[in-house]
Amino acid sequence: MTKTEFMATQQSFFTEEHKVISDAYSESAEIVFALGDSIEILSQCPNGFASLIITSPPYNIGKEYESQTRLDHYLEQLHPILKELVRVLSPQGSLCWQVGNYVDKSEVFPLDIYFYPLFKKLGLQLRNRIIWTFEHGLHCSVRFSGRYETLLWFTKTDEYTFNLDAVRVPSKYPGKTNFRPGPKYGLPSGNPLGKNPSDVWKLIVKEWELGLWNIPNVKANHPEKTIHPCQFPIELVERCVLSLTSEGDWVLDPFSGVGSALLAAVRHNRRAIGCERESKYIDEAKRRMNMLFSGELPYRPIGKPVYQPTEREKMSQIPQQWLTIEGGR
Repeated sequence: MTKTEFMATQQSFFTEEHKVISDAYSESAEIVFALGDSIEILSQCPNGFASLIITSPPYNIGKEYESQTRLDHYLEQLHPILKELVRVLSPQGSLCWQVGNYVDKSEVFPLDIYFYPLFKKLGLQLRNRIIWTFEHGLHCSVRFSGRYETLLWFTKTDEYTFNLDAVRVPSKYPGKTNFRPGPKYGLPSGNPLGKNPSDVWKLIVKEWELGLWNIPNVKANHPEKTIHPCQFPIELVERCVLSLTSEGDWVLDPFSGVGSALLAAVRHNRRAIGCERESKYIDEAKRRMNMLFSGELPYRPIGKPVYQPTEREKMSQIPQQWLTIEGGR
């Protein structure tokens, strides 16, 4: 699909009906941009309304929108919000908590390890620990460069929404047949819709079955890049929206930034609410939503292969200066 065709598809799809947009939760709203602290906004929301809560909380790594503090104090500050999230989560709902690592003096503290017992004490059950890997990021000199983050998928009960068929991936061996004697002997052994993608995905068209969620992080040359310093790729949220919710369900992001989770939800006919304390990010989220409705949103389509450079690009060639260094290739 060309860019023009994709934009036309977006526009025809999203202008079919008027969306009720609000700045506070209400039963009639379809999109909510809530400005303020999450704990205050959530306290005004009813019990069990959210089918999916998906977010990437502040990491305590000194970004412009957070102040760095001790790890124990950081976790303590978030605990009241975690309690509210569990309260507003539907009994059939899911919570996806995407985090990286806290680094102090080059020592790594994996945040998912610290958050797991907090959610467990609140009664949630871990269904998967999903690895999202990307190929670009900060380069380290005293340890290996980090190229992954972790998404913890919790449910509130044993009765939860899981639409596996919506996220099945192509089978590596679709022609494989049953070999055991019986009525199915010689028949295809797999599912015609594809296979379960497992808990480690590579979400790239023909490479899904290799086992990693390989989704480019939003850096300078990413089409979705905005003013936010640490931004969700829409594609990452879409996988969770499709598999863990149904059309018309509420999707909540308590730290919504520039609205990537809301965009992913609305693209697939879900209702969306985002909490954000920075007005400039709310304004950017609204701008992006308007661009989605008009078919002009810069967007990396779901499943698009990651760009692989060839030797023709100057940046992929070995610099001549390196060739003169002893031991250079």
